[in-house]
Amino acid sequence: MAKIFKINKTSTMIDRYNWYELIGIYAGIALFLFFMLAPFIEGFLVSLKPLSQLFSSPYSFWPENGSFRAYWTMWESVPQFGWYIFNSLLISTVATLIVLVLVVPAAYAFARFKFKGMALVLGAFLAVSMFSGAVLLIPLFRLMRTLGLLNTYFAMIVPGAAFLIPSAIWLLRTYMMRIPIELNEAAYMDGASQFYTFRRVILPIARPGIIVVAIMTFIGAYAQQFIFALTFNSKTEYMPLPVGLYAYFGKQEVIWNELMAASFVGIAPALVIIFFLQRYLVGGLTAGAIKQ
Repeated sequence: MAKIFKINKTSTMIDRYNWYELIGIYAGIALFLFFMLAPFIEGFLVSLKPLSQLFSSPYSFWPENGSFRAYWTMWESVPQFGWYIFNSLLISTVATLIVLVLVVPAAYAFARFKFKGMALVLGAFLAVSMFSGAVLLIPLFRLMRTLGLLNTYFAMIVPGAAFLIPSAIWLLRTYMMRIPIELNEAAYMDGASQFYTFRRVILPIARPGIIVVAIMTFIGAYAQQFIFALTFNSKTEYMPLPVGLYAYFGKQEVIWNELMAASFVGIAPALVIIFFLQRYLVGGLTAGAIKQ
Protein backbone atom coordinates (compact mmCIF):
# COMPACT_ATOMS: atom_id res chain seq x y z
CA MET A 1 0.00 0.00 0.00
CA ALA A 2 2.83 2.37 0.83
CA LYS A 3 4.46 1.67 -2.51
CA ILE A 4 1.21 2.31 -4.40
CA PHE A 5 0.67 5.55 -2.48
CA LYS A 6 4.18 6.66 -3.33
CA ILE A 7 3.65 6.01 -7.04
CA ASN A 8 0.38 7.95 -7.09
CA LYS A 9 1.99 10.83 -5.22
CA THR A 10 4.88 10.93 -7.68
CA SER A 11 2.47 10.86 -10.64
CA THR A 12 0.53 13.76 -9.12
CA MET A 13 3.71 15.78 -8.69
CA ILE A 14 4.70 15.17 -12.31
CA ASP A 15 1.41 16.66 -13.51
CA ARG A 16 1.97 19.89 -11.58
CA TYR A 17 3.81 22.98 -12.88
CA ASN A 18 6.25 25.13 -11.00
CA TRP A 19 5.36 28.76 -10.43
CA TYR A 20 7.81 30.05 -13.02
CA GLU A 21 6.46 27.58 -15.57
CA LEU A 22 2.92 28.81 -14.98
CA ILE A 23 4.10 32.42 -15.37
CA GLY A 24 5.75 31.55 -18.67
CA ILE A 25 2.67 29.70 -19.95
CA TYR A 26 0.23 32.47 -19.07
CA ALA A 27 2.60 35.16 -20.34
CA GLY A 28 2.86 33.36 -23.67
CA ILE A 29 -0.94 33.00 -23.91
CA ALA A 30 -1.41 36.69 -23.02
CA LEU A 31 1.15 37.76 -25.64
CA PHE A 32 -0.50 35.58 -28.29
CA LEU A 33 -3.97 36.94 -27.48
CA PHE A 34 -2.65 40.50 -27.55
CA PHE A 35 -1.31 40.20 -31.09
CA MET A 36 -4.47 38.37 -32.19
CA LEU A 37 -7.01 40.74 -30.63
CA ALA A 38 -5.22 44.10 -30.81
CA PRO A 39 -6.21 44.83 -34.45
CA PHE A 40 -9.86 44.03 -33.70
CA ILE A 41 -9.87 46.19 -30.56
CA GLU A 42 -8.25 49.09 -32.40
CA GLY A 43 -10.68 48.71 -35.32
CA PHE A 44 -13.66 48.74 -32.95
CA LEU A 45 -12.38 51.86 -31.18
CA VAL A 46 -11.85 53.57 -34.53
CA SER A 47 -15.49 52.88 -35.39
CA LEU A 48 -16.51 54.77 -32.23
CA LYS A 49 -14.39 57.86 -32.91
CA PRO A 50 -15.49 60.93 -34.88
CA LEU A 51 -13.72 61.23 -38.21
CA SER A 52 -11.92 64.43 -37.12
CA GLN A 53 -10.41 62.68 -34.09
CA LEU A 54 -8.78 59.95 -36.15
CA PHE A 55 -6.11 62.33 -37.47
CA SER A 56 -5.57 64.39 -34.32
CA SER A 57 -2.08 64.80 -32.90
CA PRO A 58 -1.09 63.32 -30.54
CA TYR A 59 -3.05 60.21 -31.41
CA SER A 60 -5.50 59.07 -28.76
CA PHE A 61 -6.05 55.35 -28.42
CA TRP A 62 -9.26 55.68 -26.40
CA PRO A 63 -12.08 57.59 -28.15
CA GLU A 64 -13.20 60.89 -26.66
CA ASN A 65 -16.95 61.46 -26.95
CA GLY A 66 -17.21 58.15 -28.75
CA SER A 67 -20.53 56.95 -30.08
CA PHE A 68 -22.11 54.32 -32.31
CA ARG A 69 -23.15 56.95 -34.86
CA ALA A 70 -20.98 55.38 -37.58
CA TYR A 71 -22.98 52.16 -37.27
CA TRP A 72 -26.07 54.10 -38.38
CA THR A 73 -24.59 56.44 -40.97
CA MET A 74 -22.85 53.62 -42.85
CA TRP A 75 -26.25 52.43 -44.13
CA GLU A 76 -26.73 55.85 -45.71
CA SER A 77 -23.29 55.80 -47.34
CA VAL A 78 -23.87 52.38 -48.91
CA PRO A 79 -27.64 51.70 -49.24
CA GLN A 80 -27.05 48.19 -50.67
CA PHE A 81 -24.93 47.17 -47.68
CA GLY A 82 -27.47 44.63 -46.40
CA TRP A 83 -27.70 43.06 -49.85
CA TYR A 84 -23.89 42.77 -49.99
CA ILE A 85 -23.95 40.82 -46.71
CA PHE A 86 -26.64 38.52 -48.07
CA ASN A 87 -24.58 37.88 -51.22
CA SER A 88 -21.50 37.02 -49.18
CA LEU A 89 -23.42 34.58 -47.01
CA LEU A 90 -25.09 33.01 -50.05
CA ILE A 91 -21.82 32.57 -51.95
CA SER A 92 -20.03 31.14 -48.91
CA THR A 93 -22.87 28.76 -48.02
CA VAL A 94 -23.28 27.35 -51.53
CA ALA A 95 -19.51 27.00 -51.96
CA THR A 96 -19.29 25.17 -48.62
CA LEU A 97 -22.08 22.75 -49.60
CA ILE A 98 -20.41 22.02 -52.94
CA VAL A 99 -17.09 21.37 -51.23
CA LEU A 100 -18.63 19.04 -48.65
CA VAL A 101 -20.55 17.03 -51.26
CA LEU A 102 -17.35 16.44 -53.23
CA VAL A 103 -14.82 16.23 -50.41
CA VAL A 104 -16.51 13.83 -47.97
CA PRO A 105 -16.62 10.78 -50.30
CA ALA A 106 -13.24 11.71 -51.82
CA ALA A 107 -11.57 11.92 -48.40
CA TYR A 108 -13.11 8.56 -47.45
CA ALA A 109 -11.77 6.96 -50.64
CA PHE A 110 -8.27 8.35 -50.08
CA ALA A 111 -8.33 7.24 -46.44
CA ARG A 112 -9.62 3.68 -46.96
CA PHE A 113 -8.54 2.51 -50.41
CA LYS A 114 -5.14 2.06 -52.01
CA PHE A 115 -4.82 2.57 -55.75
CA LYS A 116 -2.12 3.43 -58.25
CA GLY A 117 -1.30 7.10 -58.50
CA MET A 118 -2.89 7.99 -55.15
CA ALA A 119 0.27 9.66 -53.85
CA LEU A 120 0.60 11.58 -57.11
CA VAL A 121 -3.00 12.81 -56.92
CA LEU A 122 -2.62 13.87 -53.29
CA GLY A 123 0.61 15.65 -54.16
CA ALA A 124 -1.16 17.43 -57.00
CA PHE A 125 -3.89 18.54 -54.59
CA LEU A 126 -1.24 19.92 -52.25
CA ALA A 127 0.51 21.72 -55.11
CA VAL A 128 -2.72 23.25 -56.37
CA SER A 129 -3.56 24.58 -52.91
CA MET A 130 -0.29 26.55 -52.95
CA PHE A 131 -1.35 28.60 -55.98
CA SER A 132 -2.90 31.99 -55.42
CA GLY A 133 -6.12 32.84 -57.18
CA ALA A 134 -4.47 35.92 -58.68
CA VAL A 135 -2.10 33.72 -60.71
CA LEU A 136 -5.01 32.05 -62.54
CA LEU A 137 -7.30 35.05 -62.98
CA ILE A 138 -6.82 35.38 -66.74
CA PRO A 139 -7.48 31.70 -67.62
CA LEU A 140 -10.34 31.63 -65.13
CA PHE A 141 -11.84 34.73 -66.72
CA ARG A 142 -11.67 33.14 -70.16
CA LEU A 143 -13.25 29.97 -68.77
CA MET A 144 -16.07 31.86 -67.05
CA ARG A 145 -16.73 33.84 -70.23
CA THR A 146 -16.81 30.67 -72.35
CA LEU A 147 -19.26 29.03 -69.95
CA GLY A 148 -21.40 32.16 -69.79
CA LEU A 149 -21.00 32.52 -66.03
CA LEU A 150 -19.74 36.11 -65.89
CA ASN A 151 -21.89 38.46 -63.80
CA THR A 152 -23.55 35.57 -61.96
CA TYR A 153 -23.20 34.06 -58.51
CA PHE A 154 -21.55 30.99 -60.00
CA ALA A 155 -18.66 33.10 -61.29
CA MET A 156 -17.61 33.50 -57.65
CA ILE A 157 -18.88 30.19 -56.26
CA VAL A 158 -17.21 27.80 -58.70
CA PRO A 159 -13.62 29.17 -58.50
CA GLY A 160 -13.92 29.64 -54.75
CA ALA A 161 -15.01 26.04 -54.21
CA ALA A 162 -12.33 24.74 -56.59
CA PHE A 163 -9.55 26.42 -54.61
CA LEU A 164 -10.91 25.12 -51.28
CA ILE A 165 -11.38 21.46 -52.27
CA PRO A 166 -7.70 20.31 -52.13
CA SER A 167 -7.00 21.53 -48.59
CA ALA A 168 -10.39 20.22 -47.42
CA ILE A 169 -9.57 16.74 -48.79
CA TRP A 170 -6.25 16.69 -46.96
CA LEU A 171 -7.81 17.83 -43.70
CA LEU A 172 -10.75 15.39 -43.74
CA ARG A 173 -8.64 12.50 -45.03
CA THR A 174 -6.34 12.86 -42.03
CA TYR A 175 -9.33 12.72 -39.71
CA MET A 176 -10.86 9.67 -41.41
CA MET A 177 -7.57 7.79 -41.29
CA ARG A 178 -7.83 7.89 -37.48
CA ILE A 179 -11.14 6.00 -37.57
CA PRO A 180 -10.33 2.31 -36.85
CA ILE A 181 -10.34 0.12 -39.93
CA GLU A 182 -11.90 -2.62 -37.79
CA LEU A 183 -15.25 -0.83 -38.09
CA ASN A 184 -15.21 -1.39 -41.85
CA GLU A 185 -14.18 -5.01 -41.38
CA ALA A 186 -16.95 -5.64 -38.85
CA ALA A 187 -19.54 -4.08 -41.16
CA TYR A 188 -18.24 -6.19 -44.05
CA MET A 189 -18.56 -9.36 -41.95
CA ASP A 190 -22.18 -8.41 -41.25
CA GLY A 191 -22.86 -8.18 -44.97
CA ALA A 192 -22.89 -4.39 -45.31
CA SER A 193 -21.88 -2.83 -48.60
CA GLN A 194 -19.23 -0.12 -48.91
CA PHE A 195 -21.83 2.57 -49.42
CA TYR A 196 -23.90 1.39 -46.45
CA THR A 197 -20.78 1.30 -44.27
CA PHE A 198 -19.81 4.77 -45.38
CA ARG A 199 -23.29 6.20 -44.80
CA ARG A 200 -24.29 4.47 -41.57
CA VAL A 201 -20.96 3.79 -39.83
CA ILE A 202 -18.28 6.22 -40.98
CA LEU A 203 -20.29 9.42 -41.47
CA PRO A 204 -21.70 9.57 -37.90
CA ILE A 205 -18.22 9.07 -36.45
CA ALA A 206 -16.65 11.57 -38.86
CA ARG A 207 -19.22 14.27 -38.09
CA PRO A 208 -16.85 16.37 -35.91
CA GLY A 209 -14.23 16.33 -38.66
CA ILE A 210 -16.82 17.23 -41.30
CA ILE A 211 -17.99 20.18 -39.19
CA VAL A 212 -14.39 21.37 -38.83
CA VAL A 213 -13.97 21.20 -42.61
CA ALA A 214 -17.26 23.05 -43.05
CA ILE A 215 -16.14 25.83 -40.71
CA MET A 216 -12.75 26.20 -42.40
CA THR A 217 -14.33 26.12 -45.86
CA PHE A 218 -16.95 28.70 -44.93
CA ILE A 219 -14.29 31.04 -43.53
CA GLY A 220 -12.14 30.57 -46.63
CA ALA A 221 -15.07 31.17 -48.99
CA TYR A 222 -16.10 34.26 -47.02
CA ALA A 223 -12.57 35.68 -47.12
CA GLN A 224 -11.59 35.06 -50.75
CA GLN A 225 -14.59 36.66 -52.47
CA PHE A 226 -12.95 39.99 -53.23
CA ILE A 227 -10.60 39.02 -56.04
CA PHE A 228 -13.14 36.82 -57.86
CA ALA A 229 -16.00 39.30 -57.48
CA LEU A 230 -13.85 42.19 -58.68
CA THR A 231 -12.77 40.25 -61.78
CA PHE A 232 -15.77 38.15 -62.78
CA ASN A 233 -18.67 40.41 -61.81
CA SER A 234 -19.66 43.99 -62.58
CA LYS A 235 -23.32 43.95 -61.49
CA THR A 236 -24.29 45.50 -58.17
CA GLU A 237 -26.94 42.88 -57.37
CA TYR A 238 -24.28 40.13 -57.25
CA MET A 239 -21.60 42.06 -55.35
CA PRO A 240 -20.41 40.46 -52.06
CA LEU A 241 -19.42 42.39 -48.97
CA PRO A 242 -15.66 42.87 -49.64
CA VAL A 243 -16.36 44.67 -52.92
CA GLY A 244 -19.21 46.59 -51.32
CA LEU A 245 -16.81 48.00 -48.75
CA TYR A 246 -14.94 49.58 -51.65
CA ALA A 247 -17.56 52.31 -51.62
CA TYR A 248 -15.95 53.82 -48.51
CA PHE A 249 -12.71 54.51 -50.38
CA GLY A 250 -13.53 57.87 -51.97
CA LYS A 251 -11.34 59.92 -54.27
CA GLN A 252 -10.61 62.56 -51.64
CA GLU A 253 -10.83 60.75 -48.32
CA VAL A 254 -11.59 57.44 -46.67
CA ILE A 255 -14.40 57.34 -44.13
CA TRP A 256 -12.46 55.16 -41.71
CA ASN A 257 -14.93 55.09 -38.84
CA GLU A 258 -17.79 53.97 -41.10
CA LEU A 259 -15.50 51.51 -42.86
CA MET A 260 -14.58 49.89 -39.55
CA ALA A 261 -18.22 49.86 -38.45
CA ALA A 262 -19.27 48.24 -41.73
CA SER A 263 -16.51 45.65 -41.38
CA PHE A 264 -17.68 44.59 -37.93
CA VAL A 265 -21.31 44.47 -39.00
CA GLY A 266 -20.34 42.49 -42.10
CA ILE A 267 -18.48 39.76 -40.21
CA ALA A 268 -21.12 39.49 -37.47
CA PRO A 269 -23.39 37.03 -39.38
CA ALA A 270 -20.44 34.79 -40.19
CA LEU A 271 -19.33 34.82 -36.54
CA VAL A 272 -22.83 33.85 -35.40
CA ILE A 273 -22.96 30.93 -37.86
CA ILE A 274 -19.50 29.73 -36.83
CA PHE A 275 -20.46 30.03 -33.16
CA PHE A 276 -23.42 27.68 -33.58
CA LEU A 277 -21.37 25.26 -35.68
CA GLN A 278 -18.78 25.13 -32.91
CA ARG A 279 -21.50 24.13 -30.47
CA TYR A 280 -22.36 21.15 -32.67
CA LEU A 281 -18.67 20.38 -32.97
CA VAL A 282 -18.19 20.21 -29.20
CA GLY A 283 -21.34 18.12 -28.87
CA GLY A 284 -20.09 15.69 -31.52
CA LEU A 285 -16.72 15.34 -29.83
CA THR A 286 -18.37 14.68 -26.47
CA ALA A 287 -20.73 12.10 -27.93
CA GLY A 288 -17.87 10.35 -29.68
CA ALA A 289 -15.93 10.09 -26.47
CA ILE A 290 -18.72 8.17 -24.70
CA LYS A 291 -19.09 4.46 -25.21
CA GLN A 292 -22.66 3.65 -26.18
